[in-house]
Amino acid sequence: MTNAALLLAAVAAATASVAVAGQDRGRDIAASCVSCHAVDAISRGGIMSLAGRDKASIVRQVQEFRDGTRPSTIMRELARGYTDAQIEAAAAYFAAQRSR
Repeated sequence: MTNAALLLAAVAAATASVAVAGQDRGRDIAASCVSCHAVDAISRGGIMSLAGRDKASIVRQVQEFRDGTRPSTIMRELARGYTDAQIEAAAAYFAAQRSR
């Protein structure tokens, strides 16, 4: 294998590793949501289900909670602990889940 081919193979492997890590990051961040939104992100009762929801909608609403422009009881305090990148990652994870 030539040096160029080895370099391309290394870049491809690193890119795949980053993609998997990104998926895991969203799942890992979303894990903190299960106490209210359920393990499968399909909540019961009055709490909004997150599975299969539009990513942009989840991002916007969590940012509104965090910034204090959307009324909440506990979500403002929880959302304040997340960066935009973390909110995006968790929202992408939830959006990819199948809703029932």
